Amino acid sequence: MTTSHQPSLTSFKPKQVTDRLLSILPERARDVMVSRYGLGKNPERLTLDAIGKKYKITRERVRQIENHALITIRKSKEYEKDKKSFEELETALKQLGGIISEADLLNALSKDKSVHNHLNFLLIIGEQFRRKKEDEDFQHRWYIDDQLSDIVHGALHKLYESLSDDDLISEQDILQSFLTHLKEVSDEYKKEEILKRWLALSKAISKNQLGEWGRSSSSNVHAKGMRDYAFLVIRKHGSPIHFTEVAKQIEKLFKRKAHIATTHNELIKDPRFVLVGRGLYALSEWGYISGVVRDVIRKVLEQNGPMSKSEIVDKVLKERYVKENTIMVNLQNPKYFKKNKEGNYYLV
Repeated sequence: MTTSHQPSLTSFKPKQVTDRLLSILPERARDVMVSRYGLGKNPERLTLDAIGKKYKITRERVRQIENHALITIRKSKEYEKDKKSFEELETALKQLGGIISEADLLNALSKDKSVHNHLNFLLIIGEQFRRKKEDEDFQHRWYIDDQLSDIVHGALHKLYESLSDDDLISEQDILQSFLTHLKEVSDEYKKEEILKRWLALSKAISKNQLGEWGRSSSSNVHAKGMRDYAFLVIRKHGSPIHFTEVAKQIEKLFKRKAHIATTHNELIKDPRFVLVGRGLYALSEWGYISGVVRDVIRKVLEQNGPMSKSEIVDKVLKERYVKENTIMVNLQNPKYFKKNKEGNYYLV
């Protein structure tokens, strides 16, 4: 997988090209196209209904005028004269990956927002360009090659299916995983910036504020409250952390106000977190046993049978950040634990 600098994509001026193409239309048809695609001083795109009311015609008649205008432009000498502009657009789209979200494409072609409507119009006019509308799984996107489009869409579906709701993986790992589903794609497209653009097509896969990727529906990706932010903080920390530090990190990493008492209360309530010491919390998914020290001793004995004092202390200290004496005090409670003839403790 390689990276490269983005080239200068086009040399033509989109507004000038659209002006030339629109100039061949009758006045009303030209005005309809300007209004429909936001090509005038006002960039707002009017609906069929709004344009119909302006001319006192039906929305269907507006649609007919629009479609006829598109056909007229494509058959015109002006369109043929500007063939080079459309070829440049095609080359640019290929350089950007052959399939790309509409937002990413327009931003890559021009940082000037006032030019975007004109570029969009040229893409619609250009017979070589294909557009798929936004749906539940994907953003609005443009492409040229049907086969490449099908492969990328299929790979994104497979990538989504390979993730569980709780998965969070690094950007490098998701790119490598994505590549395993793109074996049929030419090596020229296997560049990091192109793979990222393809990932951006998906509405089902995205990354959180810490740059980790997963399913968009997961609370690990789109955190919905203090508990979710706390989970991401502790996971990033990688080891037990005090609740006061969790609150500080939430404010630092996510720019969210986190009161220490509120953060502590949320940690107590959520089964994703385990109290492992005085104010220290870990993630239950790390394998820590929940409950007070007595509960931990009980579970250790349930799992292993009678054990010596030193064995119990060793096991419990892997689960809790407590003093040995705290463990011993709990072991002396005859209501729960007793010693056998060998001096090993067992459950009552």
